[in-house]
Amino acid sequence: MSSIAFLGAGNIAQAIMGGLIENGFGVNNLTTYDPSEVCREKASSLGLRPADSNEDAIAGVDIVMLCVKPNVVLTVIESISSSFGNQLVISVAAGITVTSILDKLPENTALVRCMPNTPALVQAGMTAMYASAAVTARQKAMAEEVLGAVGQTLWVEQEADLDAVTAISGSGPAYFFLMMESMINAGISEGLSSEVAQQLVLQTALGAAKMAIESPLNPQALREQVTSPGGTTQAAIEHLQSCNYVTIVSDAVRAARIRSIELSKG
Repeated sequence: MSSIAFLGAGNIAQAIMGGLIENGFGVNNLTTYDPSEVCREKASSLGLRPADSNEDAIAGVDIVMLCVKPNVVLTVIESISSSFGNQLVISVAAGITVTSILDKLPENTALVRCMPNTPALVQAGMTAMYASAAVTARQKAMAEEVLGAVGQTLWVEQEADLDAVTAISGSGPAYFFLMMESMINAGISEGLSSEVAQQLVLQTALGAAKMAIESPLNPQALREQVTSPGGTTQAAIEHLQSCNYVTIVSDAVRAARIRSIELSKG
């Protein structure tokens, strides 16, 4: 079983730690360091042994998880670069490129850059990963094991693909939350109580996602299947289409991807 050090013990780190423990990963093989006392206490509540420093945390481990905030990740790893050995390094820092990180690490460090999303907090995340040239097949499997503890994983062949990933799955939960929020408010406007409207919308969203995951049909076919000619669903869909709904969604995703590119360039 691999040993893992988490540099940073915020929400995403806690989600991954919790997922690993829930999946039977030995807590004695996990450690972390975070300058925040609150984060250290939360890690301790999971059963981890908080380290006294970043250097202490990574000593002798197999995997180093970079879970500090993007604006400080390069400063952190540069300050402890000499303490790294042959560990696999996994970065969840949004917008920080592989080249930028490897420039601060020893030569030939194996690095995986990934983009998780917030449903990882409930073990329902989607994480896309990109491996540097030094990452071996065994290390890829290690990364899949760690990040698979909080949901599904996939590999992208080009680092640039992570900008589109950010726009789809990284930012994507917020798009669905906005749809839920809008539908709840619409239900209230149509006379439902806020409690009833929320229950209807959230369970409908869950059910639709479950159908889309489990059905052999794609989302378009599922939509067509439940859209009866001349019915209520058709009336709603036609209104959305008349408002250029598909274009609006496409433009929103493109805006997020462009912003991701801008952020990665500093």
